[in-house]
Amino acid sequence: QVQLVESGGGLVQPGGSLRLSCAASGSIFNMYSWGWYRQAPGKQRELVASITREYSTNYADSVKGRFTISRDNAKNTVYLQMNSLKPEDTAVYYCNRLVPAQNYWGQGTQVTVSS
Repeated sequence: QVQLVESGGGLVQPGGSLRLSCAASGSIFNMYSWGWYRQAPGKQRELVASITREYSTNYADSVKGRFTISRDNAKNTVYLQMNSLKPEDTAVYYCNRLVPAQNYWGQGTQVTVSS
């Protein structure tokens, strides 16, 4: 049973930064590409950043140049560094495989960008 635990969210002013972490249990972490997703109130969940096993990254246009995804295979952890945050980045952020596994979704971590 794989568990994903997201952390690092919080309340931040526009222009601020946060670093999210997603720790995966089990020994499967290195096998997959991973993504960070977010879901804002009243909206569908969307993929914002992804990283492959070969460390190739991709970003949604809305976060390109502001967010950076990384992974540490030794720690079974994927990170999302978020800079220059905007109110529209407010959402619950989740990690999952790039091809999401439905039974992997965790509780997510709330990010609120507000003055």
